[in-house]
Amino acid sequence: MSKDGSPGKIVVGVDGSEPSIEALREAQRLAVALGATVEAVAYWDFPPVYEGYVAVGITGFQEAAGQVLKVSVEKAFGLDVPDNVISHLEQGHPRQGLIKASRGAEMVVVGRRGHGGFGGLLMGSVSSACVAHARCPVLVVHTPEKEA
Repeated sequence: MSKDGSPGKIVVGVDGSEPSIEALREAQRLAVALGATVEAVAYWDFPPVYEGYVAVGITGFQEAAGQVLKVSVEKAFGLDVPDNVISHLEQGHPRQGLIKASRGAEMVVVGRRGHGGFGGLLMGSVSSACVAHARCPVLVVHTPEKEA
């Protein structure tokens, strides 16, 4: 619950990775206990190009991110998405977007590792940035260990 007594908001960064899907599930478990809403957010942007060059055939980024978000929410909750879960797309980089979203949130929940390129790191760049710079508590969720 927020400081003014209204239901709080838990923001979850979603990129389609297993840790981000588990972050959605964990955020929902917390939201039920706290009477909060869950805001699942996926970020997208155009790739950087050299000034003066026109990038041909690089479209559909927003649509692709929307599909990743939709599939992730379905993987987390099935077809019966809880009423307190909303999802939306934002243009921009997830680091800056989640840090900005943290200003109006009770908590930010992220997966330990997303789809970044350095699998050996203990935490991804987005989760590390959120821990360091968010304006609210940050929960970093690990993917459950798979049975051998």
